[in-house]
Amino acid sequence: MKFQVLDIIPHLKNPVTGEIVSTADRLNRVLETAQRAEELGYDSFSVGERHAGAFISSSPTTVLAAFAAVTSRIRLQSGVTVLSVLDPVRVAEDYATIDQLSRGRLELVIGKGNEVLQYPLFGLDLEDQWELLAEKYGLLRRLWTEENVTWSGKFRPALTEPTTTTPRPFAGAPRVWHGSATSLTSAALAAQWGDPLFTANAIQPRENYKVLIDHYREEYERQGHDPRHQYLGSGAGAGGVFIADTTQEAKRQFGPVYEALTAGRNVPGNNSPYRDIDHAVAEGPALVGSPEQVIDKILSYHELDGHDLQSISLPTTLPFGQQLDILERFALEVIPAGIADATEPDAAARVATDHANHRSSNAYAH
Repeated sequence: MKFQVLDIIPHLKNPVTGEIVSTADRLNRVLETAQRAEELGYDSFSVGERHAGAFISSSPTTVLAAFAAVTSRIRLQSGVTVLSVLDPVRVAEDYATIDQLSRGRLELVIGKGNEVLQYPLFGLDLEDQWELLAEKYGLLRRLWTEENVTWSGKFRPALTEPTTTTPRPFAGAPRVWHGSATSLTSAALAAQWGDPLFTANAIQPRENYKVLIDHYREEYERQGHDPRHQYLGSGAGAGGVFIADTTQEAKRQFGPVYEALTAGRNVPGNNSPYRDIDHAVAEGPALVGSPEQVIDKILSYHELDGHDLQSISLPTTLPFGQQLDILERFALEVIPAGIADATEPDAAARVATDHANHRSSNAYAH
């Protein structure tokens, strides 16, 4: 199993203390966290994209380019690139630039986003969000796998002159995952193209996400793709991972923060049914507890879903030193057990090998 750190860069007060860091400090902490994640052996670091609400992730390409400059091994991912509101030509250019700067370490996770306010912001109709995503992804694929592209569609002016975006990706089209939180549509789009699926696994009961995953797997095979090439990523619950020596101590320390963040149905962009920390730990996807508790929950989800990549998010309203301590404890006390117990011996190698083959063969071309 692979392990990812995701930061959608919320910029919030600590709901218990009222403290908040400056925008500059918050952004620089993201870079420091990525560097530390690389040192600790995490496989990838992902940056979200939001254009409304209490977030400062409106320019993930800028942040990922900064990552490329200060890291050398860790994979760089988006989570998600809100392709529905973006121009595929610019997406192709910007992310290929990051791919070149990082020498082929880029992967995208695309989606329509879960913030409805971004559609009027970009002059788009929310009712078109799925059509926008499908059309723009089709164009993006062509721009990354073909030269001299001509194209016409419903939502964007036609490319009447042969177009080759530059720079080209570093070594073939980067892998593209499809992010899905609540809808079968993204799962179906991933399956249509034979791409990996990333389920948010953030706020709903696991059975809800299992519906998305089962639909993905069924559609993937129905479309004629080799089921050995299905890949699945999984999130880790709203609020962030929190590890202490015992589960009771983790709930005591983190419970007030978690419950204040979820009070009044104000989880940014989502509404969690888990209102108290006991409920969240017992039945929700939150990775809060002792290392053993966190391992058991990851293994239970893996047994249900068979995911290949586990994503975690840090509780970013807590003091930064505490966030880095959690990042380290997860790397040293959870990941080794998660890899040893949750994955067949060659699964991680299978994912890495397939990715290398994908890059070398331009596998996105149909």
